Amino acid sequence: MSSTIMRLGRRGQITFPRTLRRQLGLREGDHVAFLRLGDHITLQPLTQTLFDLRGSVPVDAAQDFTAIRRQVIETRVSKVAQDEA
Repeated sequence: MSSTIMRLGRRGQITFPRTLRRQLGLREGDHVAFLRLGDHITLQPLTQTLFDLRGSVPVDAAQDFTAIRRQVIETRVSKVAQDEA
């Protein structure tokens, strides 16, 4: 396990250290989940998005993609939190 200390910026922003970005294969625009576990925060890279899965399930009618996207994010964050516990 490695540790790095970063300063929180004015608008709540942090800089993800270059070495960690490279080790995890993260690039600009990638999504990262912030998981609060008690008094700890875990950052989990999200490697698949809803768009990555498009076309994998046939549908018969129009879909509410905003609701689907919200549900997928909530489910993914819950799964990652369970895996971390």
